[in-house]
Formats: sequence, structure tokens, C-alpha cells
Amino acid sequence: MSGERSESDGDKGERGGEHADPLDAAGVDPIVPDAAGEAFAEDDEVRAFLREIAADVRGDSSESKQLSAILYRVSDLYDPDEQTSPEEIYLNVRHIMKIKDQGGIER
Repeated sequence: MSGERSESDGDKGERGGEHADPLDAAGVDPIVPDAAGEAFAEDDEVRAFLREIAADVRGDSSESKQLSAILYRVSDLYDPDEQTSPEEIYLNVRHIMKIKDQGGIER
């Protein structure tokens, strides 16, 4: 996975009234290290802990629901019945952030 980005990635900055990528603005490094693809060991305790936090932070606001969903998805890394990776989670969160920045899916 390359760290290079182009205008075709949909990140046109603030030119023409478009907003900068929210993850770029937050200083998030889009490069996923090679070690991130390694399998996570099954860990019932970590999975349960993450899911408990996800339930605690879930509220009525869209932000709290999003955070809860992200935490729950991260807990799937420790579940042998789930097929996910840190990269998949990152890409999913990035997609959600772009949609939110655009004002929703309808735009």
C-alpha cells in the first residue's frame, strides 16, 4: 500500500469549495504498517472489554454511535469468527468520515 495520494483519490483539498480530507486534517497517517496485517490472537477478555466500552459510549448523537460502532468493529479483531483487519477497519472509518464531511450520503 503506497502512501502517495492523487487527486483521483477524491481528495481535492479546499479548491472549488470542497473540504480537505478530515483524516488528513486530523494528522492521521494513512500508511498502514506491514505488521498490521498479522492475525490478532483470540482474546475473549479484550473483546468483551471493547464491546463493553462500545455499549457505554453509545448515545443519541451520531458521533457517539459512530465511536461505538468503531470500537465494536475493533473488538472483531479478537473474535475468531470474524474476518477483518486493521486496514479494513481504517478504510471503513475513513469512508464514514468522508461521508460525514460531505454532509451525508445523499450529497
